[in-house]
Amino acid sequence: MRKLSGEKLAAEKARLEKMREYEHQYASYKAICGIDEAGRGPLAGPVVAGAVILPPDCEILYLNDSKKLSPKRRQELFAEIQEKAVAWSIGIVDVGEIDRINILQATYQAMRKAIAGLKPAPDLLLNDAVVIPQVEIKQVKIIKGDAKSVSIAAASIVAKVTRDQMMEQYDALYPEYGFAKHKGYGTAAHMAAIQEHGLCPIHRQTFLKKY
Repeated sequence: MRKLSGEKLAAEKARLEKMREYEHQYASYKAICGIDEAGRGPLAGPVVAGAVILPPDCEILYLNDSKKLSPKRRQELFAEIQEKAVAWSIGIVDVGEIDRINILQATYQAMRKAIAGLKPAPDLLLNDAVVIPQVEIKQVKIIKGDAKSVSIAAASIVAKVTRDQMMEQYDALYPEYGFAKHKGYGTAAHMAAIQEHGLCPIHRQTFLKKY
């Protein structure tokens, strides 16, 4: 990873400090957990939630909303998050369950699974734009939280990298659809592949009712 120095390093540290606003606001809590998901919008594949508890004032340079980062940078940051986090966990809900209970409920279920996998258990959840039902831990809903909280940004990276790796594995099983490239989103190439080949077992039937 490219090293920063001087003014650029100072600017990056200042940006990260701004992203600790919520962590500082709730500093009385012992285990603050960021929650985010990847895969609500695609036409294929699972929805994946990430949950991350970082140590207070943990410094991970370049940490940001996963959508603003290159795949290479996300991979590097995922490794650093795994190394530095107090705890991290993922929750995965597959396409069959998504079709059975709908994508919103599947997202909540993935988030509950991710929270349940944390040791120690968190005592505060910082969530990206949602309040998760059936969770008794205190929750703080933050709109665009993956760009405003280091904890949520870390969770977004964990979720995104995990899901992307799964879609690359699915690409080997169903190479005609190009899942490694578009990750299941409804790109023109993906729609053309569906028109040509029909649906495969990881397509979300409820998203593609006309096929």
